[in-house]
Amino acid sequence: MSEQSHASKQWLWLLIIGFILIAIATFVIHSHGWLKGILLGVGGLLVVFASSEMMIHAVDGFAKRKKMNSFVAGTMAGLSSNIPELVMLAFVLMATPRVGFIVTVLTLHVGAAAFGLYCGMLPRDVEGNAELPKPLVGLSTDLYAAAAGVFFSIGVIMLLMKAFSSSADASAALSSTDLYVFGGILLLIQLVAVTRLVKRFSKDHEPASAEDVPVQKETNEKLMPMGVIVLFGVVGLLVSIVGGHSVGEFAGILVNKLADAGYSEMFGAIILSVFASAGAFVMIGTAHFKRKYSIAMANASGAITQVPFLVLPIAMIILAA
Repeated sequence: MSEQSHASKQWLWLLIIGFILIAIATFVIHSHGWLKGILLGVGGLLVVFASSEMMIHAVDGFAKRKKMNSFVAGTMAGLSSNIPELVMLAFVLMATPRVGFIVTVLTLHVGAAAFGLYCGMLPRDVEGNAELPKPLVGLSTDLYAAAAGVFFSIGVIMLLMKAFSSSADASAALSSTDLYVFGGILLLIQLVAVTRLVKRFSKDHEPASAEDVPVQKETNEKLMPMGVIVLFGVVGLLVSIVGGHSVGEFAGILVNKLADAGYSEMFGAIILSVFASAGAFVMIGTAHFKRKYSIAMANASGAITQVPFLVLPIAMIILAA
């Protein structure tokens, strides 16, 4: 019992340590050197980890109270796990727009790699097969195809503008209006996808046979009060903003230091894309070790589906503003 209580409070200690590191970097160290950047990066990641723990508590409690499919609830949490990434990307986009856009695109590749690796870690049934959640098969696969079309189309448009533009032609570029329109359409796709997900798959999962991967259900378990669920969710969101901002400041220092050392923007963007996906990675790992596989898979899948239809359009809108 004591070990379980200690494990349940680890996120609180990580949150405290993260805030201490961020405070030291912000108020004690004034020079924008490696020490300040490392403290901001480590502190921000610890805060993001703690915020992910709080969001998992909120999502798990809400799913149990409403008897909701945990994959659907995990997808909702996955949407919120993008907040640290969006805060960091906003910081980078305002400082260096081109690097920020490259990082946004590269996060899709990082998310796809995470999804592929996690599929290999899924628990197996008696026949050695890993069962994928029905919402993923029924809806997320459509989003994968749509995401491929979005990135292909945008890439072709950018290549055509590059090929047919000249130094005297300033119109061969996406205007602010174009970015607002594209961003709005992509966000609308995400809204429709979430609405369909909730309407079609929000019921609790029931195994199709006894050979399926068992769903973790605990009997005689006290349901978390709704007030506590809301508190975990709101505080988790606010804390994730602080963590994302700290990681964003670290990203800015890292980009500047790499540029001063003669490294290309692409090298820095590749490194930043890993940090940008930190929130999703932490959510996946934490949910997996808590044996909440549907929540983990929802976040792994969301690392692919939410970049084209949530992160990319918001990045476009930030660039247009």
